[in-house]
Amino acid sequence: MASSSRGHVEDTYELQNDDRLDSLHSKLRTLRGVTTDIYDDVENQNLTLDGTRDTFSSFGNSLQESSRRAANAFGIGKGGVKQWRIMGYCIIAILGIWITLKILWFWWPSAPPEH
Repeated sequence: MASSSRGHVEDTYELQNDDRLDSLHSKLRTLRGVTTDIYDDVENQNLTLDGTRDTFSSFGNSLQESSRRAANAFGIGKGGVKQWRIMGYCIIAILGIWITLKILWFWWPSAPPEH
């Protein structure tokens, strides 16, 4: 009877060990799932950061190119239109408008003076 009681205790311990082993496997599967989810999330965030970095890099290059063009247009830096050239264009435009108005004034019929 002692041996059958001993076998029953061993069976109970075996069942408890199996239950705990199943519980441990379940926890390991859950941990593996969480780890996989974390890895996937990190990969997605890295892709987002790469896209953001590329966007900002492209924006920076566009801004630099626009700045260079503006500097050239205002005569700042190499190859820009010089200020004396811009002033010359303005003077020529003003003279052209003045001459055009003088010619138009000369050809416009004036009203006869009233007596």
